[in-house]
Amino acid sequence: MGGEPDFVIWEYVKLHGYILVSKDSDFYERSLLFGHPPKVVWIRRGNCSVRNIELILRNKATEIEQLNADDELTYLILL
Repeated sequence: MGGEPDFVIWEYVKLHGYILVSKDSDFYERSLLFGHPPKVVWIRRGNCSVRNIELILRNKATEIEQLNADDELTYLILL
């Protein structure tokens, strides 16, 4: 959905029950304002490869599953 405005992405993810994964702080900030759904995984890394992002997500799968399962949690920050 590259190039779409943030609110369009937000609403699409919300409508389909997805977790939003982004390196963009805008979605994290939106989650602070509006809560969930959708839940947000914010990857706080500088420039890195898609492979590196994949490894981060795979290594944090348990934490992402906990985010998904806990109705009180809104976001997860991955460093």
